[in-house]
Amino acid sequence: MSLNVIRAMINTGVVISLLMSSNVSLAYPIDGYPETGIRRLEYYRLSDSGEIKGKSLYEGAKRLSDDIRPRLINKKTAAKLPQLNKAVSARLAPLIPEQAHRYSISVLDLSNPDTPIYAEHNGDYRSNVGSVGKLLVAVALFSKLQELYPDDVEKRRQILKNTVVTADEFVNSDHHKVGFWDVEKRQLTRHSLHVGDQGNLYEYLDWALSPSSNAAAAMLQRELILLSHFGKAYPVNDEIAQSYLEQTSKTDLGTLFLEAMVAPLKAAGIDTEKLRQGSFFTRTGKNRVLGTNSYGNPRELVKLLYLMETGKLVDEFSSTELKRLIYLTERRIRYASHPNLNPHSVYFKSGSLYSCQAEEGFTCGKYKGNKRNLLASVAIVESQEDGKNYHYLVVVQSNVLKINSAVAHQTIAARIHKLIKSLHQDSAE
Repeated sequence: MSLNVIRAMINTGVVISLLMSSNVSLAYPIDGYPETGIRRLEYYRLSDSGEIKGKSLYEGAKRLSDDIRPRLINKKTAAKLPQLNKAVSARLAPLIPEQAHRYSISVLDLSNPDTPIYAEHNGDYRSNVGSVGKLLVAVALFSKLQELYPDDVEKRRQILKNTVVTADEFVNSDHHKVGFWDVEKRQLTRHSLHVGDQGNLYEYLDWALSPSSNAAAAMLQRELILLSHFGKAYPVNDEIAQSYLEQTSKTDLGTLFLEAMVAPLKAAGIDTEKLRQGSFFTRTGKNRVLGTNSYGNPRELVKLLYLMETGKLVDEFSSTELKRLIYLTERRIRYASHPNLNPHSVYFKSGSLYSCQAEEGFTCGKYKGNKRNLLASVAIVESQEDGKNYHYLVVVQSNVLKINSAVAHQTIAARIHKLIKSLHQDSAE
């Protein structure tokens, strides 16, 4: 939707509400094409090596698959977050550019894994986290595969790589563009998913978590329902899948969907009254499958990342693949976009929900809603500076009206990175 259209709607007193995510941030290590079948990765590998024309990657985006694994698998870690560090928590609010009461932040510093530091600001805050919920869809899909094949990782990997999914009406409607790389012709095209487009499950995960395609996420939610219903008979052909989806009531599909979404979070010890993705990401999905409300909480989201780093988010295979799927390997946005983070490895997902209403002298824009202006950033940062290793998890949620929240989150990112470094300088002194 163009800004001119938005202005016209505001001028007529129409309230708009848009779920926004950038279509440019890209993830998964660029050597992953042979293992995953994610064709786009081959384009970035060839581009970064200079074999074809394209941009070079950030220094922090050049790690390969074998280097990207949960870092605390072999550590004796507690199932719960460490006790709140009040002194460090008190240092978070001053990092916020303005209106600190409209932000919530949770930080878990794992730079010294034997003595982790947990801090938060407004940690009980709960709000819709937009496209961050796509990460929960991925968790649910990996969990269902683990449930069916608990001792057969290769079977799970084969399903993810070899199951070709054809987009149907569940993709309607979405504006986010995804990349299609023709491996033989060496041609890259980008467009939003249309009915008839094809990709394997790994590619749909990549499209949902990287360019944050709502259409790809909705197709994954559709596949989650099919996987839950057909079990080890999955994948089934399109005719059988369509027959089941059309003949099953909206209520029954919703029950199956919500159970599959909530069960792995509860099993992991996540409070689902504070973190849940309860509906589809497209209009058609919402019309076809009964859902409920969605929300997120910084404390529970940091806990989710912590479980990933310990290899306990479903299991070690799932945690590893989920971490690779959110590893940024191209343009960085919002919290992840501060230049200070360019040399470092960043694992990232974000989402926003803003809405506008008529107000004299105000022009609506991305991330600048005057009715609500929700923005959520979830990140893992790994860096090595001055001979020290830094490793921390952070979640920032905000609802500051009329300002560009993407810039505010970027500013907070630089300040939190500086804070983490200072904690270890202080301890050394």
